[in-house]
Amino acid sequence: MIGGLFIYNHKGEVLISRVYRDDIGRNAVDAFRVNVIHARQQVRCPVTNIARTSFFHVKRSNIWLAAATKQNVNAAMVFEFLYKMCDVMTAYFGKLSEDNIKNNFVLIYELLDEILDFGYPQNSETGALKTFITQQGVKSQTKEEQSQITSQVTGQIGWRREGIKYRRNELFLDVMESVNLLMSPQGQVLSAHVSGRVVMKSYLSGMPECKFGMNDKIVIDKQGKGGSSDEAGKSGKQSIAIDDCTFNQCVRLSKFDSERSISFIPPDGEFELMRYRTTKDIILPFRVIPLVREVGRTKLEVKVVIKSNFKPSLLAQKIEVRIPTPLNTSGVQVICMKGKAKYKASENSIVWKIKRMAGMKESQISAEIELLPTNDKKKWARPPISMNFEVPFAPSGLKVRYLKVFESKLNYSDHDVIKWVRYIGRSGIYETRC
Repeated sequence: MIGGLFIYNHKGEVLISRVYRDDIGRNAVDAFRVNVIHARQQVRCPVTNIARTSFFHVKRSNIWLAAATKQNVNAAMVFEFLYKMCDVMTAYFGKLSEDNIKNNFVLIYELLDEILDFGYPQNSETGALKTFITQQGVKSQTKEEQSQITSQVTGQIGWRREGIKYRRNELFLDVMESVNLLMSPQGQVLSAHVSGRVVMKSYLSGMPECKFGMNDKIVIDKQGKGGSSDEAGKSGKQSIAIDDCTFNQCVRLSKFDSERSISFIPPDGEFELMRYRTTKDIILPFRVIPLVREVGRTKLEVKVVIKSNFKPSLLAQKIEVRIPTPLNTSGVQVICMKGKAKYKASENSIVWKIKRMAGMKESQISAEIELLPTNDKKKWARPPISMNFEVPFAPSGLKVRYLKVFESKLNYSDHDVIKWVRYIGRSGIYETRC
């Protein structure tokens, strides 16, 4: 098995050395350094034979891990062990670097005692090792982390570096909402709320200042007081009341509290700008009308009508309605006007799928469910009918009023930035009792 394990830095200096068998001498440490690390030509093969000793090595950043043996061992097993050793060290003290290995050399020797016994790999699972080696690793901060801490303390922007340049300045903004509903069989809304996220992809040069505006009720009301009563009435219909919201660290909260304006210097790439929740004036994309009739004790007749409640020009996609069936169902006959429906015995439900459906339309499904006779006197509990869908609008009614970009140092204005806004509404827990 493994005769010795050595860890080197990029200069070839030995950081960790552990010999498990007498046939591996101390000169093996120098042999690997001279023939592999300091070799004139780059050694591409991960297995090197030097004076009847085989060296198996892996390299992580500027650290070399080498296992030496004089026996005919399973090479795949040795490499598996070396990679596992890297993972274990990373789990204990983070990135594999020279400083981290020097700071944690006692811990590494402790780990080697547990993982290898006379050169034979033993338990190398991190979770199991942490139960009896409870020592915490010392993590050294990188220069980037140190500069980030410094910039945060001094008030500089730590989430965006300077000198970013793009040939074309673009902003992508996605308003992604999840609508949750529980409705009674008579069509009364028992509970409804929308959870939303505003996700942004920023490809902007320099250090731009962005301003984002939406039809928040407080902002609209403020503007209405300043303007005419007619304007306030018109805008009031289109405004939404946000119950609570959380922002990305880049948003200036002081400006939001005083002016209700969302102003920020965006991180580069994709990030979540804000999360919010609303419970009032929700646009319910679909209404489910169920009708369940029991015909004796061995038959059920089910009819479900779905109505789309949005503009006819819009299309809903990925529509799926799940109609529950009793546990003693023996057979189901289904007739649907649109889409495909199938009874799934393993899920005790009829699954009705429609690829797309326009607004202000309706569709229905009818099913005859045959039941097996049962001695159970309990009535069927009638679980709710659930629905999944995706619509190209925000069910909360949220609208992006403006998205402005200001960059004073570089020669580009708000008009030079290409902006894309997309609304995606999805079903959360969307249920109707039957």
